[in-house]
Amino acid sequence: MKEPDAYECFPLRIVLLSNLIAISIYAVGAYILAGFGIWLAVLYLVYCGWIEHRVLRGSCVNCYYYGKVCGFGKGKLCSLLFKKGDPQKFAETQITWFDLVPDFLVSIFPMIGAIVLLAMGFSWTLLALLVILLALSSVGNAFVRGSFACKYCKQREAGCPAEKLFNRKAKTVQEHAAQ
Repeated sequence: MKEPDAYECFPLRIVLLSNLIAISIYAVGAYILAGFGIWLAVLYLVYCGWIEHRVLRGSCVNCYYYGKVCGFGKGKLCSLLFKKGDPQKFAETQITWFDLVPDFLVSIFPMIGAIVLLAMGFSWTLLALLVILLALSSVGNAFVRGSFACKYCKQREAGCPAEKLFNRKAKTVQEHAAQ
């Protein structure tokens, strides 16, 4: 069976996989930061919740998948929480690497915490959690987005600021090859 160019509604397996990666990052990060006290783990989870809210409120309200099942399941959730925005606004949004700093901090905070805790006293478990966190936040996210979520996204076809940012180098190479 031929894969579609883009999904109108994503299959549940993709939504589950993408959310499993995100929840695993949050859980591993919270566990690591709990090494400094439960209060820091709770603050970290509140931060993760804020990041999710920020995405829903700032992007998902304007996305093609608002009210539908996107690769992350956020289109349906967003429609339950927020009023629909303007899909054209999504396509016109420009983002930079600086705009993604809050998202990267979800992984960076616990990575720094793990390094500090390892310096205070070595633990194979902590080292393994650091490696798992690094793998999930880099390879895991890239795999899910590149192989499943973004690859079959209708919003990407209509215009996605993240796709423009992440594929800028690839487009530049293709443009030079075409000349």
